[in-house]
Amino acid sequence: LKEPTDKRMFVLAAALKSGYTLDKLYELTKIDKWFLQKMKNIIDYHILLESIDQHQLSNAVLLAAKQLGFSDKQIAGAVKSTELAVRKQRIENRITPFVKQIDTVAAEWPATTNYLYVTYNASSNDLLFPGGYIMVLGSGVYRIGSSVE
Repeated sequence: LKEPTDKRMFVLAAALKSGYTLDKLYELTKIDKWFLQKMKNIIDYHILLESIDQHQLSNAVLLAAKQLGFSDKQIAGAVKSTELAVRKQRIENRITPFVKQIDTVAAEWPATTNYLYVTYNASSNDLLFPGGYIMVLGSGVYRIGSSVE
């Protein structure tokens, strides 16, 4: 934990899961407690998911897991199910992400560029999709500072 490596986050997650306190982890890593708390929230939710099975997976629990960033595969592993079964439940219950638009002009005037992302932390789409369009998902290398940041 003291040595920053590419595996540190995984070791940190294991430490949180095994009961290390935020204070102890801060002492060992000097990672800000705000970030440690956010990671603890995710680990705690994963532990909750592991305590239930697919048949007890409510829509509220599934939505909250998606809002925290869990993939269908991660949820399936935790609830001892399959990715396909979790996806089926999610789709049948209309737990799907919404398309949001990044405001590239900081509200100086209405944004017209289509820098979009999907999120489960929303209640409506920012754009309408009437059909007949093509969406390009990924268009090559995308680096911080290369466009809208």
